[in-house]
Formats: sequence, C-alpha cells, structure tokens
Amino acid sequence: MNSHDVIRRPVITEKATLLKESAATLCFEVDRRATAVDVHRAVEEIFKVKVENVRVMNVRGKPRRLGRHAGYKSAWKKAYVRLAAGETMIEYFEGV
Repeated sequence: MNSHDVIRRPVITEKATLLKESAATLCFEVDRRATAVDVHRAVEEIFKVKVENVRVMNVRGKPRRLGRHAGYKSAWKKAYVRLAAGETMIEYFEGV
C-alpha cells in the first residue's frame, strides 16, 4: 500500500485541535486496512517528521434515516499520531 493511500485526510474537530496544541498529537482518517506500523511509516515519509507513538481505532458507522428509509453511515478508521519531542508541528492549511 502506498503511503499516500494510507492517510486519507486530517480530522479537524475540537478534540483533535486541542490535542494538536497541547500534546503534539495529530489525528488522521486512514485506510481501513492500514495498521499502526503502516501509519507510522506513512506519516514519517510524507511529512518528514519523527513519530513517537501511533494509536489506531475503528469508528463504527452511525445509524441514519431519511424519511422511512433507514441505513448506516460508513465505518472508518482513525489514527492518533504523537510526534517526537522537538519536532515541528504539521500545518494543515499552509495555503490559506
């Protein structure tokens, strides 16, 4: 699996922003088949930073309904990546 296929997008929520500022931890949506080792290698290769720790978790799809039709949102995988001490933080929106 290619490194750019492993990491899909950054997760930008209140919790992810607080972790980024206080604990140097980034949050990404990753491929469902990716392991923690895959995410570790991909972040180091793409962003050229040292990674200290990676935690991955599966996020279950939530039930949704539209009128009388019921279904589920897609399940996805999330990864919390903690950068090593002394590493510069990755900026998501450099062009803005």
